[in-house]
Amino acid sequence: MLPDMMQAILTAENEAHQIKLLVLQKSQEALEAAEKAGEESLSATLARAASEITHLTRVTDKKAMDAAAELASSTANRTAALRARAEKRLDAVARHIVERIVNV
Repeated sequence: MLPDMMQAILTAENEAHQIKLLVLQKSQEALEAAEKAGEESLSATLARAASEITHLTRVTDKKAMDAAAELASSTANRTAALRARAEKRLDAVARHIVERIVNV
């Protein structure tokens, strides 16, 4: 009976060892699958972020170009108005100078 019990204990220990190995293998596989899924998710997130950055850069550049064009147009209009006023004043000053020279 003792040898039978010893054999049963050895068999149970063997089975427990096999189960431990199987559990270890399954947990390693699950860990590898989780890491792979995490890496894929991270790659997808990074790709979306890069795409969004590119899009936002284009939008920002367009807004900046539009603002620069508007500023250039506004500046050109103001410059033309100042030039016109200066030319009017120049004519008036020239007449005034001529009058002073003639009346001297």
